[in-house]
This record gives sequence, structure tokens and C-alpha cells, in this order.
Amino acid sequence: MRNFLFVLIVLLLPMYGGAQELNAVVTVNSDQVGQTNQQVFKTLERSLNDFVNKTKWTNRTYKEIERLNARMFITVTEYQNNKFSASIQLQSSRPVFNTSYDSPTFNYKDNQLNFEYTEFQPLVFNENVYNSNLVSVVAYYVYIMLGIDADTFELEGGTDFYRKAQNIVTQAQGSSAAGWSQDASERTRFELADNLLSNTFKEYRVAMYNYHRKGLDILADNNSTGKQVISGTMRLLETLVKRRPNAFLIQTFFDAKSEEIKNVFSDGPKVDIVQLKETLARIAPLYSSTWNSITY
Repeated sequence: MRNFLFVLIVLLLPMYGGAQELNAVVTVNSDQVGQTNQQVFKTLERSLNDFVNKTKWTNRTYKEIERLNARMFITVTEYQNNKFSASIQLQSSRPVFNTSYDSPTFNYKDNQLNFEYTEFQPLVFNENVYNSNLVSVVAYYVYIMLGIDADTFELEGGTDFYRKAQNIVTQAQGSSAAGWSQDASERTRFELADNLLSNTFKEYRVAMYNYHRKGLDILADNNSTGKQVISGTMRLLETLVKRRPNAFLIQTFFDAKSEEIKNVFSDGPKVDIVQLKETLARIAPLYSSTWNSITY
């Protein structure tokens, strides 16, 4: 009997192990609240880590090495009677071929995270029903990060993920929770998902693929060609900026990539980057100090 159980466990392990899509770390910071009893925040952190890493978000099979590396930082600013006001910072990255380097793909802060949570409350996601703002916001950003990651490996590979994120927006718009509205003055989850799926901003998704798959991924083997491709990606983004100045997706791109771009062009074989720096100054002037610090 014992041998039979052992064999059964071995056979079932592939069904339950290593299939999930994310390798994420969720951190809940309550320093601003000044709450003496920290137990509810610790429980929330454990529950969110289990929720994000153990939920099966797609029908795809992921190998352990293919899981998306991500971090979520939830900073609680107010807490009373199980009601939380917070912000959430999202970071994700993907490996670069033939290196030990992980390239940042998304670095974004959402200041509109308000939710209710009772300690030990189960966190369960149903893509067709809005039950909890906390669950909806976290699930939304899981799909956004999975979509951006997929776009870096396959041209427009993230479309299905963005559609799932957009569906969450649709479900959540009937609630009174902040951040889901189409016409709010602040940039919202609606706008981010809508832009990612809009043909108006197609250059962003082409740029994400070219930058990573045709640029970063070949740097180890052909540094000069990789840099030329990345430089060409900036000119592609300039096409978008000329049509849509201050595009939301341009901001998200450089929030994740500015330091990396500086480091790529400050290292290894020299290429002519005078034109590159001029292009960067035009399309991302907020990072002018970063561009000025490129050494070559």
C-alpha cells in the first residue's frame, strides 16, 4: 500500500508542481499606518503571495525557467475597520539570452488601491465576476505583466493577456473603486489596457519585441548589431511620440528602461550614439540627466 501511494504521488506531482506562470514576491508595508498589531498585514502578505504564485492564470504550460519574475510592493497609507488605502508598485523582468542578466520590462506605481480585507479572507479570482477590488487589481496587473513579458518574446504575443486585463476593467467599472474609470483625470487601469490593445500605439509593442528579442538577446553574441537594433527602436518610438505626444506607454517604457539603455551604450564596443542621444532627449526629456551621463 505504501509503495502504491508513493507511485501515485510521483505521478500527480507534474499536475500540481511548476505549472504556474509567476515567480513573484509580494511585500506589504504598513509603516505609515503606525498600527501596533501587525498580524493582519502579515497575513495579507502571505495570502497575496499564495494567491499570485499558486493561481493558474492561463491554460498554457510553463516550465520553471519560463516563469515570470515579478515583485509587488503594497504600501498601506490608511487602515481602519478592515478598510485599506494603499499604493501598489509593480516590477517585472525577463532573462536575456546567453547572460545571467534579467532585463526590467515593467516598473509602474498605481496610487489608487483602496480595498476591504478581513484577516484570513480567501482570495479567489473569477474572471467573469467582480468580487474584490484587491483581487481585481492584483489579477489585472498579473495579466499586464504577463502580456508585456510575452510581447518581448513574440511580436504582439501578449494580446490574449491584455484582453483578460481589459475584461477585468470591464467587470470592475461597475464598482465605486478608484482607478478603473475611463474619464478620470489621472491615468488609469482602463487607459493602460486600452492603449496596449489599440492599433494607435502599435509602435510600442513592435519596439518591445525588437528591443528585447532582436536587440538585447543578441548582445552577448554580436554587441554592435544588438546596439544598432536598440538604437533603431528609439527611432520607432519617436514615430509614436510625434503622433501621440506624452503617450502613456512611452512613460511606462522609459520608467523601466532608462537605466538599462544608459548602461547598454556605456559599455562594450563603441557605436556612434550622438544621434541616439538626440533622439532620446526628444522622446524622453524627463530622463535628460540619464542620457547626459551615457559615456562612450
